[in-house]
Amino acid sequence: MLMAGGLALMPAARANSANATLVAAWQDRDDQHIGLLSVGETAWSVQRSLKVPTRAHGLFSEPDGHVLAVARRPGDWLLRWHPASGKTQWHWIDGDRRFNGHVITSQDAQSLWTTETDLDTAQGVIGVRDVRTLEKAGEWPTHGMDPHQLLALPQAAGEFPAGTLMVANGGIPTLPETGRSKRHIDRMDASLVALHPATGALLGQWRLADPYLSIRHLAWNTTSRTLGIALQSEHPEPAMQDAAPVLATWDGRGLRATSGQPPMAGYGGDICALPDGGFGVSCPRKGRVALFDTNGTWRHDLHHPEACALTAESGQWWLASSRAAAGLRQGTATRPDAATTSAAPKPMADALIDNHWVSYHG
Repeated sequence: MLMAGGLALMPAARANSANATLVAAWQDRDDQHIGLLSVGETAWSVQRSLKVPTRAHGLFSEPDGHVLAVARRPGDWLLRWHPASGKTQWHWIDGDRRFNGHVITSQDAQSLWTTETDLDTAQGVIGVRDVRTLEKAGEWPTHGMDPHQLLALPQAAGEFPAGTLMVANGGIPTLPETGRSKRHIDRMDASLVALHPATGALLGQWRLADPYLSIRHLAWNTTSRTLGIALQSEHPEPAMQDAAPVLATWDGRGLRATSGQPPMAGYGGDICALPDGGFGVSCPRKGRVALFDTNGTWRHDLHHPEACALTAESGQWWLASSRAAAGLRQGTATRPDAATTSAAPKPMADALIDNHWVSYHG
Protein backbone atom coordinates (compact mmCIF):
# COMPACT_ATOMS: atom_id res chain seq x y z
CA MET A 1 0.00 0.00 0.00
CA LEU A 2 1.47 3.36 -1.04
CA MET A 3 1.04 6.61 0.84
CA ALA A 4 1.48 9.92 -0.95
CA GLY A 5 3.71 12.41 0.77
CA GLY A 6 4.20 16.14 0.87
CA LEU A 7 6.84 17.34 -1.58
CA ALA A 8 7.48 16.45 -5.20
CA LEU A 9 10.35 14.08 -5.92
CA MET A 10 13.71 15.81 -5.55
CA PRO A 11 17.18 14.69 -6.64
CA ALA A 12 19.71 13.34 -4.18
CA ALA A 13 21.97 15.67 -2.24
CA ARG A 14 24.27 17.98 -4.19
CA ALA A 15 27.09 20.18 -3.05
CA ASN A 16 25.91 23.53 -1.67
CA SER A 17 22.36 22.21 -1.27
CA ALA A 18 20.72 21.12 1.96
CA ASN A 19 17.84 19.43 0.09
CA ALA A 20 17.87 15.66 -0.29
CA THR A 21 15.73 12.60 -0.77
CA LEU A 22 16.54 9.80 1.66
CA VAL A 23 15.42 6.16 1.75
CA ALA A 24 14.43 5.17 5.28
CA ALA A 25 12.65 2.43 7.22
CA TRP A 26 10.36 3.04 10.18
CA GLN A 27 7.62 1.64 12.40
CA ASP A 28 4.37 3.58 12.76
CA ARG A 29 2.29 2.05 15.55
CA ASP A 30 1.98 -1.62 14.53
CA ASP A 31 2.95 -1.15 10.87
CA GLN A 32 6.41 -1.34 9.31
CA HIS A 33 7.33 0.86 6.35
CA ILE A 34 10.07 1.80 3.95
CA GLY A 35 9.81 5.07 2.09
CA LEU A 36 11.29 8.23 0.61
CA LEU A 37 11.71 11.29 2.81
CA SER A 38 12.11 14.80 1.41
CA VAL A 39 14.53 16.68 3.61
CA GLY A 40 14.96 20.46 3.48
CA GLU A 41 16.78 22.96 5.67
CA THR A 42 13.88 23.49 8.05
CA ALA A 43 11.37 20.69 7.35
CA TRP A 44 11.02 17.12 6.14
CA SER A 45 8.13 15.04 4.87
CA VAL A 46 7.17 11.61 3.57
CA GLN A 47 7.02 11.48 -0.24
CA ARG A 48 6.00 7.88 -0.70
CA SER A 49 5.96 4.83 1.50
CA LEU A 50 5.35 1.11 1.30
CA LYS A 51 4.13 -1.16 4.07
CA VAL A 52 6.38 -4.20 4.59
CA PRO A 53 5.63 -7.44 6.50
CA THR A 54 8.26 -7.10 9.24
CA ARG A 55 10.93 -4.63 10.31
CA ALA A 56 13.29 -3.63 7.49
CA HIS A 57 16.97 -2.94 8.12
CA GLY A 58 19.48 -2.51 5.28
CA LEU A 59 18.53 -0.27 2.34
CA PHE A 60 20.24 0.23 -1.02
CA SER A 61 19.46 2.77 -3.76
CA GLU A 62 19.98 1.45 -7.29
CA PRO A 63 20.97 3.89 -10.08
CA ASP A 64 17.75 3.26 -12.04
CA GLY A 65 15.53 4.53 -9.23
CA HIS A 66 14.72 1.20 -7.60
CA VAL A 67 15.22 0.61 -3.88
CA LEU A 68 16.41 -2.66 -2.34
CA ALA A 69 15.35 -3.48 1.22
CA VAL A 70 15.90 -6.55 3.37
CA ALA A 71 14.32 -7.71 6.61
CA ARG A 72 16.14 -7.33 9.92
CA ARG A 73 17.89 -10.50 11.03
CA PRO A 74 16.71 -13.21 11.21
CA GLY A 75 14.88 -12.07 8.10
CA ASP A 76 12.95 -14.00 5.49
CA TRP A 77 12.19 -11.38 2.81
CA LEU A 78 14.04 -9.30 0.22
CA LEU A 79 12.35 -6.54 -1.75
CA ARG A 80 12.94 -4.39 -4.81
CA TRP A 81 10.61 -1.37 -4.94
CA HIS A 82 10.17 1.32 -7.58
CA PRO A 83 8.78 4.33 -5.69
CA ALA A 84 7.64 6.25 -8.78
CA SER A 85 5.44 3.44 -10.12
CA GLY A 86 4.80 1.55 -6.89
CA LYS A 87 5.88 -1.73 -8.47
CA THR A 88 7.35 -4.33 -6.13
CA GLN A 89 9.38 -7.51 -6.54
CA TRP A 90 9.52 -9.87 -3.55
CA HIS A 91 11.76 -12.81 -2.71
CA TRP A 92 11.32 -15.17 0.27
CA ILE A 93 14.40 -17.01 1.51
CA ASP A 94 14.70 -20.80 1.72
CA GLY A 95 13.83 -22.44 5.04
CA ASP A 96 17.42 -23.28 6.07
CA ARG A 97 18.76 -19.75 5.56
CA ARG A 98 17.99 -16.36 7.10
CA PHE A 99 18.84 -12.87 5.89
CA ASN A 100 21.16 -10.90 8.17
CA GLY A 101 19.91 -7.42 7.33
CA HIS A 102 22.04 -6.03 4.47
CA VAL A 103 22.04 -6.15 0.67
CA ILE A 104 24.09 -4.48 -2.08
CA THR A 105 24.78 -4.91 -5.78
CA SER A 106 28.21 -5.71 -7.15
CA GLN A 107 30.26 -2.87 -8.60
CA ASP A 108 29.54 -4.10 -12.15
CA ALA A 109 25.81 -4.35 -11.29
CA GLN A 110 25.74 -7.96 -12.51
CA SER A 111 25.11 -9.58 -9.12
CA LEU A 112 23.23 -8.86 -5.95
CA TRP A 113 24.79 -9.89 -2.62
CA THR A 114 23.05 -10.58 0.70
CA THR A 115 24.48 -11.52 4.09
CA GLU A 116 22.88 -14.70 5.42
CA THR A 117 23.19 -17.40 8.08
CA ASP A 118 23.03 -21.15 7.49
CA LEU A 119 20.66 -22.27 10.26
CA ASP A 120 22.08 -25.79 10.35
CA THR A 121 25.68 -24.72 11.01
CA ALA A 122 25.25 -21.11 12.29
CA GLN A 123 27.95 -20.11 9.77
CA GLY A 124 27.73 -17.03 7.60
CA VAL A 125 27.29 -17.02 3.84
CA ILE A 126 27.01 -14.45 1.08
CA GLY A 127 23.99 -15.11 -1.10
CA VAL A 128 24.98 -14.48 -4.74
CA ARG A 129 21.75 -13.53 -6.49
CA ASP A 130 20.54 -12.77 -9.98
CA VAL A 131 20.27 -9.00 -10.11
CA ARG A 132 17.07 -9.21 -12.18
CA THR A 133 15.12 -12.00 -10.49
CA LEU A 134 16.59 -11.86 -6.94
CA GLU A 135 16.89 -15.66 -7.09
CA LYS A 136 20.01 -17.23 -5.59
CA ALA A 137 22.62 -18.36 -8.12
CA GLY A 138 25.15 -19.51 -5.52
CA GLU A 139 26.66 -18.68 -2.17
CA TRP A 140 30.09 -18.07 -0.64
CA PRO A 141 31.25 -18.66 2.94
CA THR A 142 32.10 -15.55 4.96
CA HIS A 143 34.56 -17.56 7.10
CA GLY A 144 32.80 -16.54 10.28
CA MET A 145 29.50 -16.20 12.13
CA ASP A 146 26.91 -13.45 12.13
CA PRO A 147 27.86 -11.59 8.90
CA HIS A 148 26.21 -8.20 8.86
CA GLN A 149 27.04 -5.30 6.55
CA LEU A 150 28.97 -5.72 3.30
CA LEU A 151 30.57 -3.24 0.93
CA ALA A 152 32.28 -3.35 -2.48
CA LEU A 153 35.44 -1.24 -2.45
CA PRO A 154 34.97 1.74 -4.79
CA GLN A 155 38.74 2.26 -4.86
CA ALA A 156 41.82 0.11 -4.44
CA ALA A 157 43.15 -0.30 -0.89
CA GLY A 158 46.68 -1.66 -0.55
CA GLU A 159 46.83 -4.82 -2.67
CA PHE A 160 43.04 -5.12 -2.86
CA PRO A 161 41.54 -3.77 -6.10
CA ALA A 162 38.36 -1.79 -6.50
CA GLY A 163 35.34 -4.07 -6.42
CA THR A 164 36.73 -6.32 -3.67
CA LEU A 165 33.88 -7.44 -1.41
CA MET A 166 34.38 -6.53 2.25
CA VAL A 167 32.21 -8.30 4.85
CA ALA A 168 31.76 -7.58 8.56
CA ASN A 169 31.48 -10.85 10.48
CA GLY A 170 29.86 -9.76 13.75
CA GLY A 171 31.04 -13.01 15.31
CA ILE A 172 28.26 -13.35 17.89
CA PRO A 173 26.93 -16.92 18.38
CA THR A 174 23.13 -16.91 18.36
CA LEU A 175 20.34 -19.44 18.70
CA PRO A 176 19.32 -20.63 15.22
CA GLU A 177 15.60 -20.51 16.01
CA THR A 178 15.68 -16.80 16.88
CA GLY A 179 18.80 -15.44 15.23
CA ARG A 180 19.07 -12.80 17.95
CA SER A 181 19.37 -14.52 21.33
CA LYS A 182 23.10 -14.42 22.11
CA ARG A 183 24.88 -17.43 23.57
CA HIS A 184 28.47 -18.31 24.52
CA ILE A 185 29.74 -14.74 24.18
CA ASP A 186 33.10 -16.03 25.36
CA ARG A 187 33.32 -17.81 21.99
CA MET A 188 32.88 -14.64 19.93
CA ASP A 189 34.95 -14.50 16.75
CA ALA A 190 34.41 -11.21 14.94
CA SER A 191 36.41 -10.52 11.79
CA LEU A 192 36.64 -8.38 8.68
CA VAL A 193 37.09 -10.38 5.48
CA ALA A 194 37.93 -9.53 1.87
CA LEU A 195 36.40 -11.78 -0.80
CA HIS A 196 37.07 -11.97 -4.53
CA PRO A 197 34.01 -10.41 -6.24
CA ALA A 198 33.89 -13.04 -9.01
CA THR A 199 34.66 -16.24 -7.12
CA GLY A 200 34.13 -15.48 -3.43
CA ALA A 201 37.69 -16.68 -2.69
CA LEU A 202 39.05 -15.46 0.65
CA LEU A 203 41.63 -12.72 -0.02
CA GLY A 204 42.24 -11.63 3.56
CA GLN A 205 40.87 -11.79 7.11
CA TRP A 206 41.56 -9.49 10.06
CA ARG A 207 40.62 -9.59 13.75
CA LEU A 208 40.88 -7.02 16.51
CA ALA A 209 42.94 -7.71 19.62
CA ASP A 210 39.83 -7.35 21.81
CA PRO A 211 37.59 -10.38 21.13
CA TYR A 212 34.51 -8.71 22.65
CA LEU A 213 34.23 -6.07 19.91
CA SER A 214 31.65 -7.03 17.30
CA ILE A 215 32.44 -5.76 13.77
CA ARG A 216 29.12 -4.60 12.28
CA HIS A 217 28.79 -1.57 9.99
CA LEU A 218 31.01 -0.24 7.21
CA ALA A 219 31.68 3.05 5.42
CA TRP A 220 34.34 3.79 2.80
CA ASN A 221 36.05 7.19 2.80
CA THR A 222 37.20 8.16 -0.69
CA THR A 223 39.40 10.99 0.64
CA SER A 224 41.53 8.93 3.02
CA ARG A 225 40.97 5.61 1.15
CA THR A 226 40.11 4.05 4.47
CA LEU A 227 37.33 1.73 5.58
CA GLY A 228 35.58 2.76 8.78
CA ILE A 229 33.94 0.07 10.92
CA ALA A 230 31.32 0.78 13.58
CA LEU A 231 31.83 -1.51 16.58
CA GLN A 232 29.46 -2.85 19.23
CA SER A 233 30.84 -4.06 22.55
CA GLU A 234 29.80 -7.38 24.09
CA HIS A 235 31.99 -7.01 27.19
CA PRO A 236 30.38 -8.69 30.21
CA GLU A 237 31.65 -5.95 32.55
CA PRO A 238 29.56 -2.72 32.35
CA ALA A 239 32.56 -0.44 32.85
CA MET A 240 34.50 -2.07 29.99
CA GLN A 241 31.44 -1.95 27.76
CA ASP A 242 30.91 1.74 28.44
CA ALA A 243 34.53 2.58 27.64
CA ALA A 244 34.87 0.34 24.56
CA PRO A 245 35.79 1.98 21.23
CA VAL A 246 33.03 2.48 18.68
CA LEU A 247 35.29 2.78 15.62
CA ALA A 248 37.95 0.68 13.92
CA THR A 249 39.73 1.49 10.64
CA TRP A 250 41.23 -0.62 7.85
CA ASP A 251 43.59 0.76 5.20
CA GLY A 252 44.17 -2.34 3.10
CA ARG A 253 47.00 -3.48 5.34
CA GLY A 254 45.77 -3.74 8.91
CA LEU A 255 42.72 -3.39 11.14
CA ARG A 256 42.89 -1.39 14.35
CA ALA A 257 40.44 -0.06 16.90
CA THR A 258 40.72 3.63 17.68
CA SER A 259 41.72 4.92 21.09
CA GLY A 260 41.33 8.06 23.13
CA GLN A 261 37.56 8.50 22.92
CA PRO A 262 35.45 9.22 26.01
CA PRO A 263 32.86 6.60 27.11
CA MET A 264 30.23 6.06 24.40
CA ALA A 265 28.49 2.97 25.85
CA GLY A 266 30.45 0.82 23.40
CA TYR A 267 27.68 0.89 20.80
CA GLY A 268 28.08 2.25 17.27
CA GLY A 269 24.65 2.31 15.63
CA ASP A 270 25.61 3.61 12.19
CA ILE A 271 28.62 5.13 10.44
CA CYS A 272 29.29 7.57 7.63
CA ALA A 273 32.40 8.97 5.94
CA LEU A 274 33.18 12.68 6.26
CA PRO A 275 34.68 14.66 3.33
CA ASP A 276 37.87 15.51 5.20
CA GLY A 277 38.77 11.81 5.46
CA GLY A 278 37.30 11.14 8.90
CA PHE A 279 34.21 9.31 10.12
CA GLY A 280 31.06 9.92 12.12
CA VAL A 281 29.61 7.15 14.31
CA SER A 282 26.17 7.43 15.89
CA CYS A 283 25.95 6.30 19.52
CA PRO A 284 22.23 6.04 20.40
CA ARG A 285 22.79 4.81 23.95
CA LYS A 286 24.67 8.03 24.74
CA GLY A 287 22.64 10.33 22.50
CA ARG A 288 25.81 11.39 20.69
CA VAL A 289 27.53 11.37 17.32
CA ALA A 290 31.24 10.62 17.72
CA LEU A 291 33.51 12.36 15.19
CA PHE A 292 36.96 11.06 14.26
CA ASP A 293 39.68 12.47 12.00
CA THR A 294 41.49 10.90 9.05
CA ASN A 295 43.67 8.77 11.33
CA GLY A 296 40.72 7.55 13.38
CA THR A 297 41.69 9.86 16.24
CA TRP A 298 38.90 11.20 18.46
CA ARG A 299 37.90 14.73 17.51
CA HIS A 300 34.75 15.57 19.49
CA ASP A 301 31.06 14.66 19.70
CA LEU A 302 27.67 16.20 19.03
CA HIS A 303 24.62 15.80 21.22
CA HIS A 304 21.46 14.43 19.58
CA PRO A 305 18.79 12.38 21.40
CA GLU A 306 18.84 8.68 20.46
CA ALA A 307 21.14 9.41 17.50
CA CYS A 308 21.10 6.51 15.05
CA ALA A 309 20.52 6.60 11.25
CA LEU A 310 23.41 8.53 9.72
CA THR A 311 24.47 9.27 6.15
CA ALA A 312 26.59 11.82 4.31
CA GLU A 313 26.95 12.78 0.67
CA SER A 314 28.27 15.70 -1.36
CA GLY A 315 29.34 17.71 1.67
CA GLN A 316 26.08 17.28 3.59
CA TRP A 317 25.10 14.93 6.41
CA TRP A 318 21.79 13.79 7.89
CA LEU A 319 21.10 12.20 11.26
CA ALA A 320 17.87 10.73 12.63
CA SER A 321 16.84 9.89 16.15
CA SER A 322 15.43 6.41 16.56
CA ARG A 323 12.26 8.21 17.73
CA ALA A 324 11.20 10.54 14.94
CA ALA A 325 9.63 12.98 17.38
CA ALA A 326 13.13 13.84 18.63
CA GLY A 327 13.84 15.37 15.25
CA LEU A 328 16.24 15.23 12.34
CA ARG A 329 19.62 16.91 12.38
CA GLN A 330 21.47 17.98 9.26
CA GLY A 331 24.35 20.17 8.28
CA THR A 332 27.51 20.61 6.28
CA ALA A 333 29.81 17.70 6.92
CA THR A 334 32.84 19.98 7.11
CA ARG A 335 31.09 22.13 9.75
CA PRO A 336 29.16 19.66 11.90
CA ASP A 337 28.64 22.12 14.74
CA ALA A 338 26.61 24.38 12.45
CA ALA A 339 23.87 21.78 12.02
CA THR A 340 20.16 22.53 12.26
CA THR A 341 17.45 20.35 13.80
CA SER A 342 13.87 20.06 12.54
CA ALA A 343 10.87 18.33 14.09
CA ALA A 344 9.14 15.34 12.53
CA PRO A 345 6.11 15.93 10.28
CA LYS A 346 2.77 14.96 11.82
CA PRO A 347 2.48 11.60 9.99
CA MET A 348 5.85 10.61 11.49
CA ALA A 349 5.35 11.99 15.00
CA ASP A 350 4.98 8.54 16.60
CA ALA A 351 7.32 6.69 14.26
CA LEU A 352 10.38 4.68 15.25
CA ILE A 353 13.11 5.09 12.62
CA ASP A 354 15.37 2.12 11.97
CA ASN A 355 19.19 2.12 12.23
CA HIS A 356 20.00 3.16 8.66
CA TRP A 357 19.02 5.46 5.84
CA VAL A 358 20.69 6.28 2.53
CA SER A 359 20.55 8.93 -0.18
CA TYR A 360 18.12 8.14 -2.99
CA HIS A 361 19.69 8.10 -6.45
CA GLY A 362 16.56 7.88 -8.56
